[in-house]
Amino acid sequence: MSDLLQQVTNGKVVSTNSTSTASKSGTGSLDKTAFLKLLVTQMKYQDPLNPSTDTQFVEQLATFSQLEQMQNLNQTSSNNQAFGLVGMNVVVNSKDGTGNMILKDGTVDSVVISNGVANLVVNDNIYTLDQIVQVVDATYLLQRGAPYIPNPVKATFNKEEPSNISFEVNLGSDKTIADDIAFIIGGKAVDAKYVTLDGNKVTISKEAFMNLDNGTYKPVLMFNDILYTTVTNKITVTIEGTAPEAEQGEDSTENTDD
Repeated sequence: MSDLLQQVTNGKVVSTNSTSTASKSGTGSLDKTAFLKLLVTQMKYQDPLNPSTDTQFVEQLATFSQLEQMQNLNQTSSNNQAFGLVGMNVVVNSKDGTGNMILKDGTVDSVVISNGVANLVVNDNIYTLDQIVQVVDATYLLQRGAPYIPNPVKATFNKEEPSNISFEVNLGSDKTIADDIAFIIGGKAVDAKYVTLDGNKVTISKEAFMNLDNGTYKPVLMFNDILYTTVTNKITVTIEGTAPEAEQGEDSTENTDD
């Protein structure tokens, strides 16, 4: 009874340093022990002229048991969700050194269970599920840093006045950086000796176009990054004119079917 009563002085409750009347879980809700303690206290100090029936107590206990089962089920579901995030890339809410909210991203390395609650380990730091604001597919992150051609390339190659064709590329970033390329035109790969990559500048030697039939082509550029990124719709080359007999030599392309 002393756990439930507080000292009253001049009509006001005087707070004491005694422990709380009901133990609470980390979420602030009553746990099973606290509920049973309250139930026993209710039975002990019920009105003797109007006592509660056994049925009422059983109903209260059954109601709490159902609620506890639902809470356990929700916790199990949350833990399973946490386990499913291992290996995924996530964005989480965090705080910097001054206490300001910031966003951090990283890969979920593992899951740590503490008091039945699953926490995520990201970049050697522990976060709760509530701190996750975004889950990102790993392939998407790779594609976001993949190589590409920043500007459309439209070139005309005249066999009567042949010249090299050059254009700029972006070789990618992070894990998808490329350091070599392949140039395919008319269904055939151009011999590597006619393809030069200098920094972000690609140069295709004139010899690569001399033996092609006149017409408009949509060459394909393939990078050697981890995704083998292939660009198919950024380059247009128009071949025209007649090549002098002296300029016609060995085929500069290789059949990609070989």
